[in-house]
Parts: sequence; C-alpha cells; structure tokens
Amino acid sequence: MNRLFVEKIADLNNDFEALEEAFERLSWNSIDQCPWQGMYPYHPEARFQIAHSEQFIYLHYKVNEEFVKGQYIRPNENVWEDSCVEFFVSFDQKQTYYNFEFNVLATGLIGYGPADKSLRNRLSKEAVESVDACTKVVKRNGVKVWEIFLQIPKQLFGNISYTGKTFHANFYKCGDGLPKPHFISWNTIHHDKPNFHLPEFFGEITFA
Repeated sequence: MNRLFVEKIADLNNDFEALEEAFERLSWNSIDQCPWQGMYPYHPEARFQIAHSEQFIYLHYKVNEEFVKGQYIRPNENVWEDSCVEFFVSFDQKQTYYNFEFNVLATGLIGYGPADKSLRNRLSKEAVESVDACTKVVKRNGVKVWEIFLQIPKQLFGNISYTGKTFHANFYKCGDGLPKPHFISWNTIHHDKPNFHLPEFFGEITFA
C-alpha cells in the first residue's frame, strides 16, 4: 500500500502564482500503476503533489500525454471522457468517500457515498464550483503537457480534524473518450476491468 504525508502550508486563497511557488519545494508522487495494461496499453506520464492549509486541500497534477481533450464544460458532466485527473478520499475508514474528477478545462464532477454506485450522489453545482482551479497546456516539439492546480475547501467535508490524522485516498489519470483510452492509478488496483470506485485499494495519506 502506498503512503504519503500531506504537508501543511499557508492559506493561499486563489493566489495560484503563490501556490505554484509553494509547490516547488514539495515532493512529487507518480500515478504509474496500470492495472489493465493488457486491455489498455497506452500509459501517459502523470504525477501529482498535495498539500493542505487551515481552509483548503491543494492538489497539483502534471500530465504528459499524446492527446489532450476537453469537451465537457458544465459541472457534473462526463469529464472522465476527457483528459481527466481524479482524487478519491475517505475520512471514515473507506465506508464512504468523495470522488473529485476534473478535466483539462477545470470542469469538475464531485460525488459522495459508499462504493455501491446506486447509493452515490453528485454534489450540487454550487459545491463543484467552490473548487477553484488553474490550468495550463504547453506544446513543445509535438509533445503536449498540461497541469492543473485545485483548491478544495475543507468545508465541503464538514467538521473534520486533519492534523496528524491518517485517511485513505487514491489518485488517478484517465481518458475514456480519448483516441488511446487509459486508466492509471497511484495505488494499484486488483480488478478484472477498469473501476476506480474500489476503496479497498485506496492508499494512506497522513496530514502533517
């Protein structure tokens, strides 16, 4: 099982330039597990950083992939069909969890509930839009690299104590609707077909 520490930084409320500077000293984590490589051999390069403050959880993803697609523009649309990164997190020993899914356009989807998809619910448009983001795409010598910074308000999760606590999470990169579909994760998954909604395969994240 993968484990990581989530460092604490100052609140940077929507100052993405300052956030980028803060992340320069933080470590990277690879999204490099390919549980279904036999069916989906394409493997883009993806990695992420994570930190938290009094008010927010901050995420930074960086992706190098052959095709970059951004089609969906409204909250809770099918962003997993685009160039998409995802963060699933459980605060109650994997009984329930949140799934944050954002495409290259910073269009988001957020769900909550147990692993049984029939019992899961999407958060409101207002809740999804409360996650501020900054994205950029660079193409050099035919290679496309995109990254996204996410600022997730802790108030979305209710009254939770973070400092020194260990929770469970997984981080993903997917693109179901791309010319080369792919499904890769930070902590590996043992299942016969692509499915990120398996909290038993979440890793551990400890908030410093």
